[in-house]
Amino acid sequence: MIALLQRVLRAGFMRAEALFNRAFGDRLNPLYHLGAITFFLFWVVGGTGLVLYAFFDTSVSGAYRSVEAISHGAWGAGGVLRTVHRHASDAMLLSMLIHLLRYFAFDRLRGFRWFSWVTGVVLLWLAYIAGANGYMLPWDRLAQFVTQASFEWLDWLPGFGGRLIRNFILPEHVNDRLFSLLVFIHIGVPLLMLLLMWVHVQRVPKAATQPPRPITVALLVMLLLLALLAPVVSQGPADLHTTPAVLSIDWFILPIFTLLYAWPLAGVWTLVLGGTALLALLPWLPPRRRAGQLRQITAHPGPARIAARPGETLLEAGLRAGLALPYDCRAGGCGQCLCTVLNGRVDQGAFQAAALTPAMQARGQALMCCAVALEDVEIEVEGVATLGSADATPLGRWQARVQRMERLSPDLMRMHIALPEGQHLPFTAGQYINILLADGEKRAFSFANAPADPAQPPSTAGDVIELHVRWIPGGRFTTQVFEQMKVGDTLDFEGPLGRFTLHDSERPILMLAGATGFAPIKSILEDAFRRGVQRPMQLYWGVRKAGDLYLQELLQRWQAEHPNFRYVPVLSEADDDARWSGRRGYVHEALLADHPDLGGFEVYACGSVRMVQAAVPDFLAHGLGEQFCFSDAFVPSPRSGG
Repeated sequence: MIALLQRVLRAGFMRAEALFNRAFGDRLNPLYHLGAITFFLFWVVGGTGLVLYAFFDTSVSGAYRSVEAISHGAWGAGGVLRTVHRHASDAMLLSMLIHLLRYFAFDRLRGFRWFSWVTGVVLLWLAYIAGANGYMLPWDRLAQFVTQASFEWLDWLPGFGGRLIRNFILPEHVNDRLFSLLVFIHIGVPLLMLLLMWVHVQRVPKAATQPPRPITVALLVMLLLLALLAPVVSQGPADLHTTPAVLSIDWFILPIFTLLYAWPLAGVWTLVLGGTALLALLPWLPPRRRAGQLRQITAHPGPARIAARPGETLLEAGLRAGLALPYDCRAGGCGQCLCTVLNGRVDQGAFQAAALTPAMQARGQALMCCAVALEDVEIEVEGVATLGSADATPLGRWQARVQRMERLSPDLMRMHIALPEGQHLPFTAGQYINILLADGEKRAFSFANAPADPAQPPSTAGDVIELHVRWIPGGRFTTQVFEQMKVGDTLDFEGPLGRFTLHDSERPILMLAGATGFAPIKSILEDAFRRGVQRPMQLYWGVRKAGDLYLQELLQRWQAEHPNFRYVPVLSEADDDARWSGRRGYVHEALLADHPDLGGFEVYACGSVRMVQAAVPDFLAHGLGEQFCFSDAFVPSPRSGG
């Protein structure tokens, strides 16, 4: 039953979050900032409450008069302040309820999270107590009802025996000491809440307590508008000689009071205590036999090795360990915490489809804020240069100028982009960069050249980067490259990124490239030749037609100059090409035909998702060890094609 309710609520939240993302953007989605919004509203309630208290008369005879003077004084500003105080209290309670409901829906309450959940339940009831207590202070008809109903409700408990409600039999029984007690409660409970709120977030790594500025401004504007459109007014002075008949109830804070005279008091206590106990015990319902075990996470670049608790997301584990991980919404909506799972399995969790597309999942990517390790995993984190500590260096952002453009085939452009004079980009052969578009979208392209030789003194000129850009029909960036871009234009990019790099071992190397998957392979080969790597290296390059093969003279020269290198081109659509005398069919099948037993090899595969998904399982089935299989799959951007 609980699991079914969670699934229904989770589906509702996912739809609501998607709608809010379209309306506000993922960075300003209020559903991603409920905890921080609650903190902010608490400060609004506390600040307005302190100002109101400065002008409040804490006596039976003066309470109502002072509240009325505040409401109608200072040219209406007092009434606005009182109304903001009231509506901010309602909004804070509403944000707490949604926050609690959302964590229940996504089952973020079990295991190590029980402490935050239980303290959250306590905070919710403290907010109700402080809110109901606040309605007692103006000493109007509603205050009379709330105070009498509360004392009558408490009188049902053993030990009181009706002594509390006797204080309201006659007006003279209500004295100033009662108001001193009510004011003490109204100050003491929020102070206790503040302490518990601080304790509550200590178990949440990098917990945010301040929402983004646009949300802060929007909340303040909303509260001011509500103060003008729905001002709070007193409901007549309290009169203990009569019973209030018609009252305006605050349905956010006082719903339980509507039951006190409709149900037996024992039934109301059963509802409150039973409901509270159920909420507090939810982390252990239904009982779980095994809590699971710690999972080891190896994160690149670094590497950094951390332990994840059962049910803990990759992001939570990393932040708890002090890693400088990128993130924003922490709810699977923004895509900032993207990573690539290199080894091991993860449960992807619940996320927005726009943040993690099927194509991204197919190439092994996951969102750290949602993904939970099912076994020991190895991941590569996008967007950072190091994960060493909270003071880690952020991913480099660069600007380069187009130096040369060479069309190698009708749909393949070879670009050389140069960094400004004196700038040098340290990268490893096989890595890639993200081209940054004007609206923040990114396009990934691999380095097609080897990094600078560390043995040589650095040049005064800026580094030159070689990129291979294939035109994608309708592609936003690639169309710009082929139709508009010219020498001298500038490009912004970030990098370097990626772990598709040559590993040190003694095994012979087999390389598999599909189309422009040749670019990182070219980078790796150039670097290996320069470093004098003597391991046998064989490249199988698969394209559709002979015209898609480019830089053939370079490959033939490498094959002639390096005895340990061999090159095999394969065409997949050459059935009607009588001029082609080379290999035909799927490129990975050509590799397996030559090497049916891959037990002693190291394989590097780079190309489309379809190629990599077809090749890797076949390689493993032919004896290749998983630890010796390295792949990098790429797809066009899901939004604009390239």
